[in-house]
Amino acid sequence: MVETIKCRRRHSSLFRLRQNVWLLGLLVVLAACQGAADAAVNPAPNAASAQDSFWTRAAAPYVGSTLYGISEDSPPSLYVRDVLAPHFAAETGIDVQLHISTIDKIEQIIENGGIGADGQRYDFVYVEQDVVYGYLAHSYLTNVSQLLSAQPALASPDFVLDDFTEFIHAFADPQSGDLYGLPIEAFIKAYLYRTDLFGDPALQKQFVDQYHYPLAPAVTLDQYRDIAEFFTRYGEQNGLALWGTSVQGTTSGVASFYEFFETIAPAFGLYHWGIDLNSYYATEQNGGSLDSQRAVDALTYWVNLLAYAPPESRESDWNDVAATFAAGRVAQGWVYGEHVAWMATDATRSHVVGKVGVALPPTAPGVMEDATIGAGYLGYYDSAAFGIPVDSQNKEAALLWLQYLAQPSIQADWAIKSGRVVHLSTFDDPLVRAQDRRLHGYYSVMKKQGSLFSVAPPFPFHTQVRDV
Repeated sequence: MVETIKCRRRHSSLFRLRQNVWLLGLLVVLAACQGAADAAVNPAPNAASAQDSFWTRAAAPYVGSTLYGISEDSPPSLYVRDVLAPHFAAETGIDVQLHISTIDKIEQIIENGGIGADGQRYDFVYVEQDVVYGYLAHSYLTNVSQLLSAQPALASPDFVLDDFTEFIHAFADPQSGDLYGLPIEAFIKAYLYRTDLFGDPALQKQFVDQYHYPLAPAVTLDQYRDIAEFFTRYGEQNGLALWGTSVQGTTSGVASFYEFFETIAPAFGLYHWGIDLNSYYATEQNGGSLDSQRAVDALTYWVNLLAYAPPESRESDWNDVAATFAAGRVAQGWVYGEHVAWMATDATRSHVVGKVGVALPPTAPGVMEDATIGAGYLGYYDSAAFGIPVDSQNKEAALLWLQYLAQPSIQADWAIKSGRVVHLSTFDDPLVRAQDRRLHGYYSVMKKQGSLFSVAPPFPFHTQVRDV
């Protein structure tokens, strides 16, 4: 009965979202028709200039204005700041100032109506899927669907909602189906391993001699621990700055919470933070599992991995883990996909270029089966969007900016530079296919096996639980 209710809720929500997508699509068609009429009077020499004319025409009332935004320190956001924002300014005359900050400060700004502690008012903000449900409950964000419906002249002909991956649903109100953000990033937290180390014949022989099975990317958690132990010992015996695993174990931020609940817990079959999705209880007595033996085993396993991790792991966040792997200090680890591209291809920043393998994360018995039938998941699929604070004074210009970032034509380069994909068509772009080969199938894993991963549970109390 519970599954039936959940199914009905999901189907009802998706139906409402599809209705809104259809209405928004109609507005886009009308805008395209107007563009065609304009083109008949003033023929455009090519499609590119026609698209330029839309941005120029739509942005005309806002030329000279400045949009202020805030986002986290991540490859996708830095690409927006350094590449896409200047391009948008050149095409529209609207300046974009994207400030980079920390997750906790961004959340405080959103909860304060989009106003920073220094009084700066922000026109667009980084919205993690993890916390969007709380924002919706408190009406912190502008209804993008309604804004676009009220401003049909601002509907870009290149704005195709149907091309977004399923993660666009995460930023829709579950009751109305209206959108409150447009995705800018989506990526898995991947299991990475050093192909040069795993492929070394001498190391392969040593491993077989010690553990009596072949050295290969871990499929089980026991294998992962064995590999971590093996390479840590190998580093010690040979005077190398090499350890067997990364650990995102900082004690001064939220990253360690996410490492455990997004990566380690589901690998043990502890889903949704151990909290029952219907009752919101966490104890076994009330339908939860956070006090279960499985939870104890997961936490014990994770803490014990510190013995095989480099010393900086106790204060490492997600960026630090990527830096540690890129420095060649670990043989394997769980790393957010936004870092995979530069780690595997940028020799100015990484010492492991061409040596980064990608695989599904190791799991306990039964977890893969759960994930395959939708009863569980292997790990985390990150998704984030830009939303417009409800008190923004530049909502129309911000709406143009969000649509600009949603153009299919700009997605491929953004994807190969920062490992994120939010459009279905991006997976098949030649640039992305070529990068996929360089990254040992990273994009293929997202495309073909992304359904085995999950976004954060839909808790309106996400931050309250996380920050206890």
